Amino acid sequence: MASDMTSTGRAVASWQPRVTEFAYELVRFAGILALTLLGLIFITFIIGRVVPIDPVLAIVGDRALPETYARARQELGIDLPIYQQFWIYLLKVVQGDFGTSAMTSRPVLYDLAQFFPATLELATAATLIGVVVGIPLGVVAATHHGRWIDHVTRVVGLVGYSIPIFWMGLVGLLVLYAWLGLVAGPGRLDIGYDGLVEPVTGLITIDSAMSGDWDVFANALSHLVLPASLLGYLTLAYVSRMTRSFMLAQLSQEYILTARAKGMPERRVIWRHALGNIVVPLITVVALSYASLLEGAVLTETVFAWPGLGLYITRSLFNADMNAVLGGTMLIGAIFVCLNVFCDLLYRLLDPRART
Repeated sequence: MASDMTSTGRAVASWQPRVTEFAYELVRFAGILALTLLGLIFITFIIGRVVPIDPVLAIVGDRALPETYARARQELGIDLPIYQQFWIYLLKVVQGDFGTSAMTSRPVLYDLAQFFPATLELATAATLIGVVVGIPLGVVAATHHGRWIDHVTRVVGLVGYSIPIFWMGLVGLLVLYAWLGLVAGPGRLDIGYDGLVEPVTGLITIDSAMSGDWDVFANALSHLVLPASLLGYLTLAYVSRMTRSFMLAQLSQEYILTARAKGMPERRVIWRHALGNIVVPLITVVALSYASLLEGAVLTETVFAWPGLGLYITRSLFNADMNAVLGGTMLIGAIFVCLNVFCDLLYRLLDPRART
């Protein structure tokens, strides 16, 4: 009993410094996150004010009387000095008020909640495709360095980087939808299925599966597969390239040569030891790719009429709806910053060398 208590006490004592250190890092990263978001709000606000777009005209129209224009300008607070405008805007943002969209006449926060799940569903599916295919492809290319599979992997990556996503989207729609009829067309659902499932998460595939409506699920999946595959191809190209590079660096290390010399099975050497040592940098690669998809799916959403955040921001920009543009930009920036902070925390948690 005494030895157990001693052992337990030592275990608790050994964990206390790590917990304290992790709590300290968490507080430090929370401070960095707050300062970064404040800087993001400031830069986004200044850019929104200096661009040659008049948000007042988007509300009153270009045929409004001068008195109407002046009154709207005063109500929006645009006649105030810019530092006062920023302070008022910052106080509203802290309270969750991003203003009202001139395009939809609804609160911007409500619009973001409506459009963001579509982008989240598309980016998540694309990332899953890129990771599930890209990592094994990169590993196989590295272990067969200089052979035909390695050359094929590099060509796949080069094509993914070289061909514009909107061109691949148009060709995919023409061939797979219009000619062969293998997938559904633009949008998230056919008109006949729209509104049949009560939104819970906003992700139609998840909501339809939760409600047990498999016809809606199949239709939503058919709409999702083509845009997700195209975006997933971009992720696949990047992830496979980085995985190949990381694996080549590991395969030349002495511990790999020692494991092989001791007769360890090659599969265990590759998939357990070499791949296990590149998990941390791969997490960073995947997280940043995911964040890039969330902010870079604009062209794909436009081509496929996908009602996501990218399409919302694009239409808001064309309609000079600066409240919506600022709100969408800050949401994407906040996601990007949070994913970076998450990666740093995870990196420090998994790799002791990063904590020194």
